[in-house]
Amino acid sequence: MRATATFTVTGFTPAALRPEPPVSTGTPVGVATMGKHFEGEVEGRSATLFTAAFDQSTGVGTYVAMESFEGSLGGREGSFNFAHSATTSGADRTAEFFTIVPSSGTGELAGITDAGGMAVDGTHRMWFDYELG
Repeated sequence: MRATATFTVTGFTPAALRPEPPVSTGTPVGVATMGKHFEGEVEGRSATLFTAAFDQSTGVGTYVAMESFEGSLGGREGSFNFAHSATTSGADRTAEFFTIVPSSGTGELAGITDAGGMAVDGTHRMWFDYELG
C-alpha cells in the first residue's frame, strides 16, 4: 500500500551534543531535534532525532534521521518509527535511504513494515510504501 503526504517542520532545535573525542573534519557535525506536522493520506506528527555533517555556506552534506510518528496512515491510527538519510551537493538528493523500523508499530499500525521516500521541491513531500502484517 502507499500513503502520501506533505509535511511542515514545526520545530528545529540544535543540541549541544558533539562527537567525543572531538575530530576536526572539513564539514561540521551537528545534532538537532525536529518536529513535523503531516497532512494528506498521512495525518499526524513526528518527533525526530536529526544528525548531519553539513556545510551551510555550500549547502553540501549528509543527514541521518530517526523519526517517531504518531497519527494515521491510510486511515489507520497508531505510531511507528522510521529512519532516513540522504546526501546533497546543494541542489539534489542522492544516496537516499528510507525504512520503517520493524516491530515499531502500535495500534492499527502494529506489524507495519517496508519503506518510503521523501522529496523536497519547494514543498516537503513524503510517502510510505508499506505492508501491515
